[in-house]
Amino acid sequence: AGEAILESVEGRPLEKADRFRVDAIVQNTAANMGRQLETDDIYGLLTSNLEHEHWFDIASRCLSCANCTLVCPTCFCSTVEDVSDLKGTASRQRRWDSCFTSEFTNLHNHPVRSTTAAKYRQWMTHKLAYWHDQFGSSGCVGCGRCITWCPAGIDITKEVAQLRDKTEVAAT
Repeated sequence: AGEAILESVEGRPLEKADRFRVDAIVQNTAANMGRQLETDDIYGLLTSNLEHEHWFDIASRCLSCANCTLVCPTCFCSTVEDVSDLKGTASRQRRWDSCFTSEFTNLHNHPVRSTTAAKYRQWMTHKLAYWHDQFGSSGCVGCGRCITWCPAGIDITKEVAQLRDKTEVAAT
């Protein structure tokens, strides 16, 4: 289906000059980005600080609204719902969900992660650390949507930097 769509689009073969223009655009964009995420040993930083007080600091500001996960191009959490109608037909449907909703990961009617601190920690460690275990790369593409859409102004890049700073202070 994709090939059929591409065949209908007018275009021309890629030329060497095109590659240089694309590279120039990427370099210009990278040079003008305002945020950076220090990723050196981010896996170790996050996984060795699961009980750090910084999670509670973030939770005091986080609304658990799920905006960050709903706009993220790589978030894929879902839940399963049984749906029935008055005719007696029923179906099991998968529905997009978020690790920030109160019903997510309910076991025997109790949430596995009941606090905002636990939810935010799960989201950040999955996105920036455990994703490497699953897929061999980061779950963050650097788009900044989670930052833009956060009504509380929480910036994942700043939170990692603050956790890093607090951890380095504690280690010295």
